[in-house]
Amino acid sequence: MQSRNFRLQRVGDINWLEKNYKFQKISFSMDELLVVDATRKEKNIDKFSETISRLVEDVFIPVTAGGGIRSIDDAEKLFNSGADKVLLNTPLYENEMLAKQIIARYGAQSLIASVDYKIIEHEPIVYIKDGTVSVPVAMEDYLKRLERLGVGEILFNSIEKDGTGFGYDIPNITKYANSVNVPFIILGGAGNGAHLNDGLNVEGVSGVATANLFNFIGNGLPKAREFMLNEGANLARWDNADF
Repeated sequence: MQSRNFRLQRVGDINWLEKNYKFQKISFSMDELLVVDATRKEKNIDKFSETISRLVEDVFIPVTAGGGIRSIDDAEKLFNSGADKVLLNTPLYENEMLAKQIIARYGAQSLIASVDYKIIEHEPIVYIKDGTVSVPVAMEDYLKRLERLGVGEILFNSIEKDGTGFGYDIPNITKYANSVNVPFIILGGAGNGAHLNDGLNVEGVSGVATANLFNFIGNGLPKAREFMLNEGANLARWDNADF
Protein backbone atom coordinates (compact mmCIF):
# COMPACT_ATOMS: atom_id res chain seq x y z
CA MET A 1 0.00 0.00 0.00
CA GLN A 2 0.99 3.60 -0.56
CA SER A 3 0.12 5.68 2.51
CA ARG A 4 -0.49 9.41 2.68
CA ASN A 5 -1.44 10.83 6.08
CA PHE A 6 -2.32 7.19 6.95
CA ARG A 7 -4.87 6.99 4.13
CA LEU A 8 -4.06 3.91 2.09
CA GLN A 9 -4.01 3.30 -1.65
CA ARG A 10 -3.34 -0.10 -3.14
CA VAL A 11 -0.06 -0.55 -5.02
CA GLY A 12 0.21 -4.32 -5.50
CA ASP A 13 0.30 -7.71 -3.80
CA ILE A 14 3.25 -9.96 -2.97
CA ASN A 15 3.30 -11.35 -6.52
CA TRP A 16 3.54 -7.82 -7.91
CA LEU A 17 6.29 -7.02 -5.42
CA GLU A 18 8.36 -10.03 -6.42
CA LYS A 19 7.91 -9.26 -10.12
CA ASN A 20 8.79 -5.59 -9.97
CA TYR A 21 11.48 -5.50 -7.30
CA LYS A 22 14.75 -7.37 -7.61
CA PHE A 23 15.72 -7.55 -3.96
CA GLN A 24 19.17 -8.93 -4.70
CA LYS A 25 19.91 -5.58 -6.38
CA ILE A 26 17.72 -3.15 -4.49
CA SER A 27 19.05 -4.39 -1.14
CA PHE A 28 22.30 -2.57 -1.92
CA SER A 29 20.34 0.66 -1.58
CA MET A 30 18.98 -0.19 1.88
CA ASP A 31 20.39 -1.23 5.21
CA GLU A 32 17.17 -2.75 6.55
CA LEU A 33 13.66 -3.50 5.32
CA LEU A 34 10.61 -2.69 7.44
CA VAL A 35 7.36 -4.48 6.57
CA VAL A 36 4.14 -3.43 8.29
CA ASP A 37 0.69 -5.01 8.09
CA ALA A 38 -1.42 -1.88 7.59
CA THR A 39 -4.76 -3.71 7.49
CA ARG A 40 -7.34 -1.40 9.05
CA LYS A 41 -9.70 -4.09 10.30
CA GLU A 42 -8.71 -7.24 12.15
CA LYS A 43 -5.20 -8.26 11.21
CA ASN A 44 -4.34 -11.89 10.47
CA ILE A 45 -0.94 -12.68 11.96
CA ASP A 46 -0.80 -16.11 10.30
CA LYS A 47 -1.24 -14.69 6.80
CA PHE A 48 1.22 -11.91 7.58
CA SER A 49 3.76 -14.45 8.78
CA GLU A 50 3.36 -16.36 5.51
CA THR A 51 4.01 -13.16 3.59
CA ILE A 52 7.15 -12.45 5.62
CA SER A 53 8.38 -16.00 5.07
CA ARG A 54 7.95 -15.65 1.32
CA LEU A 55 9.46 -12.19 1.24
CA VAL A 56 12.68 -13.00 3.11
CA GLU A 57 13.61 -15.67 0.57
CA ASP A 58 14.97 -12.90 -1.67
CA VAL A 59 15.99 -10.38 1.00
CA PHE A 60 19.49 -10.56 2.43
CA ILE A 61 19.35 -7.60 4.79
CA PRO A 62 17.73 -7.40 8.24
CA VAL A 63 13.93 -7.47 8.12
CA THR A 64 11.61 -5.93 10.70
CA ALA A 65 7.95 -6.97 10.75
CA GLY A 66 5.09 -5.35 12.61
CA GLY A 67 1.38 -4.74 12.72
CA GLY A 68 -1.12 -6.84 14.63
CA ILE A 69 1.27 -8.30 17.22
CA ARG A 70 -0.82 -8.81 20.33
CA SER A 71 0.93 -11.68 22.10
CA ILE A 72 4.34 -13.26 22.48
CA ASP A 73 3.09 -16.08 20.24
CA ASP A 74 2.36 -13.56 17.48
CA ALA A 75 5.89 -12.21 17.75
CA GLU A 76 7.29 -15.73 17.73
CA LYS A 77 5.46 -16.50 14.48
CA LEU A 78 7.11 -13.54 12.80
CA PHE A 79 10.57 -14.41 14.13
CA ASN A 80 10.10 -18.01 12.99
CA SER A 81 9.08 -16.70 9.56
CA GLY A 82 12.39 -14.91 9.13
CA ALA A 83 11.95 -11.51 10.78
CA ASP A 84 15.05 -10.23 12.58
CA LYS A 85 13.10 -7.64 14.61
CA VAL A 86 9.49 -6.87 15.40
CA LEU A 87 7.72 -3.53 15.56
CA LEU A 88 5.16 -2.60 18.23
CA ASN A 89 2.89 0.42 18.42
CA THR A 90 -0.46 0.11 20.22
CA PRO A 91 0.67 -2.57 22.75
CA LEU A 92 3.43 -0.27 23.97
CA TYR A 93 0.71 1.83 25.57
CA GLU A 94 -1.96 -0.77 26.25
CA ASN A 95 0.15 -3.80 27.17
CA GLU A 96 3.70 -3.04 28.32
CA MET A 97 4.09 -6.63 29.49
CA LEU A 98 4.20 -7.80 25.87
CA ALA A 99 7.22 -5.62 25.17
CA LYS A 100 8.92 -6.94 28.30
CA GLN A 101 8.23 -10.54 27.23
CA ILE A 102 9.69 -9.95 23.75
CA ILE A 103 12.78 -8.29 25.21
CA ALA A 104 13.24 -11.07 27.76
CA ARG A 105 13.03 -13.80 25.11
CA TYR A 106 14.70 -12.20 22.10
CA GLY A 107 16.72 -9.28 23.47
CA ALA A 108 16.24 -5.51 23.38
CA GLN A 109 17.73 -5.27 19.88
CA SER A 110 14.81 -7.33 18.56
CA LEU A 111 12.13 -4.75 19.41
CA ILE A 112 11.44 -1.45 17.65
CA ALA A 113 8.94 0.96 19.18
CA SER A 114 6.81 2.80 16.64
CA VAL A 115 5.69 6.28 17.69
CA ASP A 116 3.09 7.83 15.37
CA TYR A 117 2.16 11.44 16.04
CA LYS A 118 0.14 14.42 14.83
CA ILE A 119 0.62 18.10 15.63
CA ILE A 120 -2.34 19.32 17.69
CA GLU A 121 -2.28 22.97 18.81
CA HIS A 122 1.44 23.18 18.04
CA GLU A 123 2.30 20.08 20.10
CA PRO A 124 3.12 16.56 18.85
CA ILE A 125 0.50 14.13 20.17
CA VAL A 126 1.13 10.36 20.18
CA TYR A 127 -1.48 8.25 18.38
CA ILE A 128 -2.11 4.51 18.47
CA LYS A 129 -4.54 2.15 16.68
CA ASP A 130 -3.43 3.09 13.15
CA GLY A 131 -3.40 6.78 13.99
CA THR A 132 -6.99 6.96 15.24
CA VAL A 133 -6.66 7.24 19.03
CA SER A 134 -4.57 9.82 20.88
CA VAL A 135 -2.53 9.01 23.98
CA PRO A 136 -2.78 11.37 26.99
CA VAL A 137 0.96 11.42 27.61
CA ALA A 138 3.34 14.22 26.59
CA MET A 139 5.74 13.25 23.81
CA GLU A 140 8.93 13.54 25.84
CA ASP A 141 7.40 11.55 28.71
CA TYR A 142 6.23 8.88 26.28
CA LEU A 143 9.68 8.55 24.69
CA LYS A 144 11.34 8.26 28.09
CA ARG A 145 8.75 5.66 29.06
CA LEU A 146 9.78 3.59 26.03
CA GLU A 147 13.43 3.99 26.96
CA ARG A 148 12.75 2.74 30.49
CA LEU A 149 10.81 -0.16 29.01
CA GLY A 150 14.02 -1.24 27.28
CA VAL A 151 13.11 -1.06 23.58
CA GLY A 152 16.00 -1.39 21.15
CA GLU A 153 15.05 1.43 18.77
CA ILE A 154 12.41 4.11 18.36
CA LEU A 155 10.73 4.81 15.01
CA PHE A 156 9.49 8.42 15.08
CA ASN A 157 6.76 8.82 12.45
CA SER A 158 4.87 11.99 11.49
CA ILE A 159 1.34 11.15 10.36
CA GLU A 160 0.93 14.56 8.73
CA LYS A 161 4.17 14.21 6.76
CA ASP A 162 3.46 10.59 5.85
CA GLY A 163 3.54 10.03 2.10
CA THR A 164 3.82 13.71 1.17
CA GLY A 165 7.37 13.59 -0.13
CA PHE A 166 7.94 17.14 1.12
CA GLY A 167 10.60 16.32 3.71
CA TYR A 168 10.75 15.19 7.32
CA ASP A 169 9.34 17.07 10.31
CA ILE A 170 12.79 18.44 11.10
CA PRO A 171 11.77 20.83 13.94
CA ASN A 172 10.23 18.08 16.08
CA ILE A 173 12.88 15.56 15.10
CA THR A 174 15.52 18.02 16.24
CA LYS A 175 13.61 18.60 19.47
CA TYR A 176 13.18 14.95 20.46
CA ALA A 177 16.00 12.96 18.84
CA ASN A 178 18.33 13.61 21.77
CA SER A 179 15.70 13.23 24.47
CA VAL A 180 16.43 9.50 24.83
CA ASN A 181 19.51 7.29 24.71
CA VAL A 182 17.97 4.87 22.22
CA PRO A 183 18.67 4.67 18.47
CA PHE A 184 16.24 7.13 16.89
CA ILE A 185 14.90 6.34 13.41
CA ILE A 186 12.74 8.86 11.56
CA LEU A 187 9.93 8.28 9.07
CA GLY A 188 7.35 10.35 7.25
CA GLY A 189 7.93 12.79 4.42
CA ALA A 190 11.12 11.81 2.60
CA GLY A 191 10.79 12.27 -1.15
CA ASN A 192 14.41 12.37 -2.31
CA GLY A 193 18.01 11.88 -1.24
CA ALA A 194 18.30 15.44 0.04
CA HIS A 195 15.44 14.83 2.47
CA LEU A 196 17.08 11.65 3.72
CA ASN A 197 20.36 13.50 4.15
CA ASP A 198 18.66 16.35 6.01
CA GLY A 199 17.20 13.87 8.47
CA LEU A 200 20.42 11.96 8.95
CA ASN A 201 22.25 15.21 9.66
CA VAL A 202 20.06 15.99 12.68
CA GLU A 203 22.01 15.34 15.87
CA GLY A 204 20.68 12.25 17.60
CA VAL A 205 19.17 10.64 14.49
CA SER A 206 20.52 7.14 13.94
CA GLY A 207 18.71 6.27 10.72
CA VAL A 208 16.23 7.48 8.14
CA ALA A 209 13.35 5.50 6.67
CA THR A 210 11.23 5.99 3.58
CA ALA A 211 8.25 4.35 1.93
CA ASN A 212 7.83 6.78 -0.98
CA LEU A 213 11.19 6.00 -2.56
CA PHE A 214 10.55 2.28 -2.19
CA ASN A 215 6.94 2.07 -3.35
CA PHE A 216 7.44 3.63 -6.75
CA ILE A 217 9.14 1.53 -9.40
CA GLY A 218 12.35 3.06 -10.65
CA ASN A 219 15.72 3.92 -9.24
CA GLY A 220 14.64 6.30 -6.49
CA LEU A 221 16.42 4.40 -3.73
CA PRO A 222 19.73 3.84 -5.59
CA LYS A 223 19.80 7.51 -6.62
CA ALA A 224 19.02 8.62 -3.09
CA ARG A 225 21.80 6.50 -1.60
CA GLU A 226 24.27 7.69 -4.24
CA PHE A 227 23.37 11.30 -3.45
CA MET A 228 23.83 10.74 0.28
CA LEU A 229 27.20 9.06 -0.20
CA ASN A 230 28.36 11.90 -2.41
CA GLU A 231 27.30 14.30 0.33
CA GLY A 232 29.45 12.44 2.85
CA ALA A 233 26.72 10.53 4.68
CA ASN A 234 27.92 7.84 7.08
CA LEU A 235 26.59 4.91 5.05
CA ALA A 236 28.10 1.65 3.89
CA ARG A 237 29.33 1.85 0.32
CA TRP A 238 28.63 -1.37 -1.55
CA ASP A 239 30.43 -2.41 -4.68
CA ASN A 240 27.54 -4.06 -6.52
CA ALA A 241 28.96 -3.94 -10.02
CA ASP A 242 28.74 -7.70 -10.27
CA PHE A 243 25.07 -7.91 -9.20
